[in-house]
Amino acid sequence: MTKIFVGSLPYTMQNQELSELFASFGKVSTATVIMDKFTGQSRGFGFVEMESDEEAQKAITELNGYKVGDRELAVSVARPREERPAGGGDFRRDNNRGGFDRNRGGSGGGFNRDRR
Repeated sequence: MTKIFVGSLPYTMQNQELSELFASFGKVSTATVIMDKFTGQSRGFGFVEMESDEEAQKAITELNGYKVGDRELAVSVARPREERPAGGGDFRRDNNRGGFDRNRGGSGGGFNRDRR
């Protein structure tokens, strides 16, 4: 089974349309358009899994650069997902993002006794 990355998808494309696009090259196991978890809108890319490696390679060759609407698809074998640390980071160590820093105190301001 081959997993294929499909970039530059039209933002209106749905899973079914993506599946149909690849089905002309062979058996599609899954086709998923990635959606933004906050807005519910397409992020403009997706993944297709095809059962046959030969059919997947033919689909990649034929569809890479293929125009759908006003967008030119970028199609390639999907790379393995990179491991990312869980969570949103440690606010105490990330001094470049602004906000609270335990080592420096709050945002400042207010009364200063040393000033005369």
